[in-house]
Amino acid sequence: MIDFIGNRRKAYLLSLILIVGGVLSLAVFGLNLGIDFTGGTVLQLNLGEDFSIEEVEEVMMPFEELEGAAVQIIEGRDLAGDPTDEGVIVRAPYMEEERRDAVISDFRDRFPEMDPADLRIESVGAVIGGEMTRQAVLSLAVAILAMVAYITFRFEFKFAIATITALLHNIIIVLGIFSILQLEINVTFIAAILTVFGYSVNDTIVIMDRIRENIKHRKKHEYAEMVNQSINQNLVRSINTSLTTLFVLTALLFGFHYFIGSLDLIVFVIALILGVFVGTYSSIFIASPLWLNLQEYDFKLKRRKAA
Repeated sequence: MIDFIGNRRKAYLLSLILIVGGVLSLAVFGLNLGIDFTGGTVLQLNLGEDFSIEEVEEVMMPFEELEGAAVQIIEGRDLAGDPTDEGVIVRAPYMEEERRDAVISDFRDRFPEMDPADLRIESVGAVIGGEMTRQAVLSLAVAILAMVAYITFRFEFKFAIATITALLHNIIIVLGIFSILQLEINVTFIAAILTVFGYSVNDTIVIMDRIRENIKHRKKHEYAEMVNQSINQNLVRSINTSLTTLFVLTALLFGFHYFIGSLDLIVFVIALILGVFVGTYSSIFIASPLWLNLQEYDFKLKRRKAA
C-alpha cells in the first residue's frame, strides 16, 4: 500500500512550487487573452502558395488598423500527413466589415491562388469582449458555489472545502502553465476548464465517498490510516480512468493538429490534457489529505475547548 498521507507534505511542496511559479508568470507575463475577451479581428487565410512574412507585411502596410498586428504562419497537412499550402493568421484590433473586405481583397490580388473557401474571419468588439469576460468569471463562480452546496449536502462542509481548494489549485496551475507558454485563452478554454471541473470533482467524490464508508469503522486516531487506505482502494480506478481519457485526448490533439488545423480546438484539448493530469494528481495527493488536515485541526480545537 502506497503511503500517500505520509508523503502529503512533499505533495504540498510540489503544489506550492507550481502555484508560485504560475502566479509569478501571471504577474510578469499575464495571460494571452484572445479576441473573445479583448475584442479584435482575426483573419485566417490559405494563400495557396509559398510566401514570406515580408510579402504578407507588404499587403498589410496600407492599412492603419493592421499596424502592430500579430502575424502567425501556419502549415496544414493532408490526410497522408504531408505538408500542404501554407496559411497565415492575422490578429489585429477590431476592424469594420468594409475594411476587412478590403484587406482580403488585397491579399487575393497579391496571392491569386488564395482559396476563398478556406477563409476564417472572427471579429469581436471591445464591449462584447468585456461582457464575455464577465460571463466567463460568473460561470466559474456559479460552478464553484453549486459544487460547494452539493458536496456539503451530500457529505459535509469539510469535504466541500477540501474539494473546492483542490479545484482552485487545479485552475491556478493550468492558468500558470498557459501563462508560461503564452497559449491563447479563448471561450473554448473556459469550456475546457468547466469540463475539468466536472472531471476532477467526479474523481475526488469517488475517493471522498470511500472515506465516508470507511470512517464508520475507524476511531479518530486511525483517520490517517483510513484515508490512506481509501485512496489506495480507488487508485487503480483513478489511474485507469485518467489514462483512458488521455488516450482519447491525445488522438484528438493529433487529429486537430495534422488534419483539421484548428488552433482553437488544439488549445481546448491542451487545456483538457493539463486538467486531467492536474485533476488526477489533486484528487489523490491534495483533496483527501486536505480533508484529513481539516479533521485534525477540528480535533485540536475541540481538545482545547475541553481543556
